[in-house]
Amino acid sequence: MGLALMALIWLITLASTYFFVAKTWWLPPGAAEAAHFIDGQLALTFVLMGIIFLAAQLSLGYIVWRYRQQPNSPPVQYSHGNTNLEIVWTVLTTILFVGLNLMGSRVWASQRFDQAGPGAVQVEVTGMQFAWYFRYPGPDGKYGATSPKLMDPSAGGEAAVGLNTSDPAAKDDVVTGTMYLPVDREVDVSLRAVDVIHSFFVPSLRFKQDAVPGLNIHMHFKPTAIGEYEIACAELCGLGHYKMHGMVHVVSQEDFDKWLAAREAEKQ
Repeated sequence: MGLALMALIWLITLASTYFFVAKTWWLPPGAAEAAHFIDGQLALTFVLMGIIFLAAQLSLGYIVWRYRQQPNSPPVQYSHGNTNLEIVWTVLTTILFVGLNLMGSRVWASQRFDQAGPGAVQVEVTGMQFAWYFRYPGPDGKYGATSPKLMDPSAGGEAAVGLNTSDPAAKDDVVTGTMYLPVDREVDVSLRAVDVIHSFFVPSLRFKQDAVPGLNIHMHFKPTAIGEYEIACAELCGLGHYKMHGMVHVVSQEDFDKWLAAREAEKQ
């Protein structure tokens, strides 16, 4: 029984190691400026955890084999633990986790607490059950006023976000259900939620942030590759959570200007 259990432990360990090395679970190729660092941080974390997991499971397999019950063997002497060893591995675990956290905090904090650079594209992202809406402030660079009393999600567009069309600053606001961004240009995101907590997640851009009702959360990032990237809601937000997705189109600056001009012309 001991040998069978040991073989099973080692088999599971080797299978887990294969899937870790093969990276069959990995995120899609990164398309944002911070992707390289974030991927490096994830890789380092998984490598360290993989080494610890492998060492622990192999040790467990050895212990099962070494102290297996045999005919005519003396009674097993049970141990109730070793305080010194427990202190050592608890301290080492704390150092490891705190160290990894400090390594990743620089990029995480820079996207949330630092101001976006001059000339950043402003986009307001609004999550509601069960759709995403994106608002651009237009040539004046100012968002028009919104009001919960004016919101009508069933109407979509400007009505969905409650845009007050009588506000002069709202005249050139563009509201769409698809996000367009210019490549190699910083994006200043204002993230809102109407009803419950949503999570705006774009795996390819390594961008993920909860949208919380009552809060206007600012973040910024820079897309670096032209393409179409899926948006998901990574927070269980209701029965229609599964269908709350959208698309980010990262295009050239010229194509972005044409797209935005066309949307503004539609408002005339």
